[in-house]
Amino acid sequence: MRLIFRVVLANAILTAMLALPVHAQDSAVYIATYIEVMPNAADSSAALLERYRDASRKEDGNLRVDTLHEIARANRFAILEVWKDGVAFEGHEKAAGTLDFRERLKAVQGAPPDERINSIIYGGPVKGENRAGTIFVLTHVDVMPVHKDDCLALLRAMSIDISKDYGYIDYEVLQQENRGNHFTVVEEWMSRKTLDAHTMAAHTRAFRERLSPMVGALYDERFYNEF
Repeated sequence: MRLIFRVVLANAILTAMLALPVHAQDSAVYIATYIEVMPNAADSSAALLERYRDASRKEDGNLRVDTLHEIARANRFAILEVWKDGVAFEGHEKAAGTLDFRERLKAVQGAPPDERINSIIYGGPVKGENRAGTIFVLTHVDVMPVHKDDCLALLRAMSIDISKDYGYIDYEVLQQENRGNHFTVVEEWMSRKTLDAHTMAAHTRAFRERLSPMVGALYDERFYNEF
């Protein structure tokens, strides 16, 4: 059984190396922040995030700010940000709008925001427009350190398969700066129906089976709407 797994994994790595060149890591800073507020503050928090998003998009060096609302739990949100470089990100961290947002969030948060600073491993150009009705999937993939490169190869191989699925819009793999064996996978789908079809696809189930022996924590997959 182990031999079969190694052969399958080797094929996945070879496919990724031959079909998809490694995406050159640029100087941009990619941030994924998970936010949980008290259940009775979901609506006011959404408005607070919208103000933060609109103000951040106007700052120098901002390439992207998307605010997402988790479908399964109305009191959970996520923010995806891309800053041109570390200097732009540091400036944003000190901006009056950022400090005000965080102070106001403290009054309604159920837990402190979970901010993860990343660099991009694979992904297309930073998107600059909203797409109404799309579904975002944010998945935190935590593997044992010894499996970091094998996991990365599987994620790259998935980028080839997923691009052929109907309804696919975007796929990004981010690597956490302070923990190289932690990845954030960002997917965007045309609709829930097309996402469900992808979930049931043979290549998706095969990916999960190959990844399973590597994981160091629960495969954390969450669905969101953009607002």
